[in-house]
Amino acid sequence: MLNIITQAEEAQGLRGEIRAGGTDLHDRYRAGVSSGAIVDIHKLVGLDQIEQAADGTTTIGALVSIDTVGNHAITAGNYSGLAKAANGLATPQIRWAASFGGSLLQRTRCAYYRHPDLSCTKKGDEVCGGRDGNHTNGVIFDKGGCSHHHPSTLGGSLLAYDARIKTSQRDITVAELYGDGSEHSRDHLLANGEVLTHVILPPPVAGEKTAYFRSISRFEAEWPIVECTVRLAVADGLITAAGVGVGGVSQIPLKLSNVETLLVGQAATQETLERAAAAAAEGANPLPGAVWKVEMLVGTLLTTFEMALAD
Repeated sequence: MLNIITQAEEAQGLRGEIRAGGTDLHDRYRAGVSSGAIVDIHKLVGLDQIEQAADGTTTIGALVSIDTVGNHAITAGNYSGLAKAANGLATPQIRWAASFGGSLLQRTRCAYYRHPDLSCTKKGDEVCGGRDGNHTNGVIFDKGGCSHHHPSTLGGSLLAYDARIKTSQRDITVAELYGDGSEHSRDHLLANGEVLTHVILPPPVAGEKTAYFRSISRFEAEWPIVECTVRLAVADGLITAAGVGVGGVSQIPLKLSNVETLLVGQAATQETLERAAAAAAEGANPLPGAVWKVEMLVGTLLTTFEMALAD
């Protein structure tokens, strides 16, 4: 189906931005930073299901709503960290309308990008206006280019789960979807015309403890300052496996492998959690106005760890 549609578009000379739920795309069109043709895929057959294979591997179609990811029996029961993150972002209305795939591919929420008259490397300008302007909620692991952090909550959650991505052209890791942040004009590395079709989750870990927490400036419905998804497997008082994905801190979602290493094999104690959370700040190179977020990162991780062990 996808191949047929792609060939038909090419034959007609139609190229444009892909619309699924449209919650990001319509905002950009209204703001005047996107224009031109739209390729609407929201009615494509077969991309709106969550299915689990006999070995436990789970496939989530790109057109599944964020609300469904948060509340479906398979995801809520077997991948509760992902489900908690899905239920914790945006508003109920957005979660009902927005697609899972679209949440991974949305464009930066930086005000310099969203304003048609301000300078932004994501719009092809040579200079990021936020670097010399307002970047108080900017990056603390700076990859250059844009000063603002990546907007995808679920991208960080999928890194914690070591998920994979299927597109109309290939099978890649979530890390490969986002790259290393060096391509400053892009929020993801899909090619023009390439369609994200499915997310593949590995078999679930029985009895794992999970949590999602976002530090925000108001009670709800706010973009995160720092956010974290944590998975912990605990046996006989020892942490036997860990997954830690964070957002709000870099131009790409990050998997904190150094923090995971400090957790695995250690006693599930407050001392272990504090030591691992402190290590999250290693390698931070924050923009001047965002230095305060380094402490916020450490505190957010510690809170999320504590919530996971209490799960």
